[in-house]
Amino acid sequence: MQDSAPAFRLILLRHARSGWALPGQRDFDRTLDETGYAEAELIAQGAADHGLCPDLVLCSTAVRCRQTAEPFRRALGEDIDIRYVDQLYAGPAAVYTDLIEIHADRTCLMVVGHNPMIEDVFRSYLGEQQSATALENGYPPAGLAVIDFSARSSAGRISAATLSTLLLPKPEEVVRR
Repeated sequence: MQDSAPAFRLILLRHARSGWALPGQRDFDRTLDETGYAEAELIAQGAADHGLCPDLVLCSTAVRCRQTAEPFRRALGEDIDIRYVDQLYAGPAAVYTDLIEIHADRTCLMVVGHNPMIEDVFRSYLGEQQSATALENGYPPAGLAVIDFSARSSAGRISAATLSTLLLPKPEEVVRR
């Protein structure tokens, strides 16, 4: 963790594990499976234990993302501001980074979305080497990364990113739930 408060904190959360689409079901409507529900609860509690409380949560409108975000209400408080954004469902990583930059005037922003976009954003802010070291097997379901930015450029774009916290669901904890 950094000694001083970051200029901006970004929390990236990939939705928890979900089941495959049922026959006739749209991908958008896929729900978390049993493991995914446990992962979402554990990651939300882990965020609370680390004192992570975003000013704003931008969440994909897909069912599995909404189900991943919901435990954060219980863990962080009912008044957490969660806004559902359609573009996070099918938009490319550029949509994610555009939304992040638009909200970079906040102290702490959380984005709940999908891979490969979450991993692409993670890599774009941290660079290949730091990303590969932190997540050698890719960005897992229910993975939560806290990226701190020490400065903002004069153009309003955020810069100088550091990974300050990485919370990953531990299989042995998920099984015990």
